[in-house]
Amino acid sequence: MTSLSEQFAPPGGWHPAAVSRIAPIDLRGSGPRARLLAWALGLFVKGDPPAIFLVLMRHWRLFRAWLSFAARLMPFGKLDRRDTELAILRVGWLCSCRYEWGQHVAIGLRVGLTPRQIASVAQGADAPDWEPRQAALLRAVDELQERRILSQPTWDALAAHYDEKKLLELVLLIGHYQMLAGLLNSLGLPLEPSAEEALARAPIHGAAPA
Repeated sequence: MTSLSEQFAPPGGWHPAAVSRIAPIDLRGSGPRARLLAWALGLFVKGDPPAIFLVLMRHWRLFRAWLSFAARLMPFGKLDRRDTELAILRVGWLCSCRYEWGQHVAIGLRVGLTPRQIASVAQGADAPDWEPRQAALLRAVDELQERRILSQPTWDALAAHYDEKKLLELVLLIGHYQMLAGLLNSLGLPLEPSAEEALARAPIHGAAPA
């Protein structure tokens, strides 16, 4: 198991996360609706229910609308799940959001990304071995992060692989996870214990190409 000091971290490190400014709901005092949904979410991630869901449940009306939208991007979007996870991981890395990164390392491995691919997310589009579609996707994340607009060459590169629906979905996916990273960083929400252990055991540390 890789120690915290030996794990990947972006330049400048991750944003601090120790105690959330808004605490997750206590399921022991919650109604059956919240407990059932938390149980289902725990099954999906194969661990503790993600704490971000338990925080957002404090605003139930907003949570329901957000969950419906978010689920249509991941896991029920039209993009290949590996492409979805590459985009999310790159957003988490660029936003220095360890919660987003840690959650999606495990999901990325589960949907078929290799340890080397996940490790190479840190290097972005210029890392070796990316297929043209993957390089264009990662470059799109960088451009939207830096300038909030896709350049024409990047749009054209994406359009060579994605139809109009997938292009729309990709831009919304990136923006959605940038929004979530901002929320997570502002909350200071730490990873759940099971996610911490999964990240420490993930075979990605030291897997990036030289």
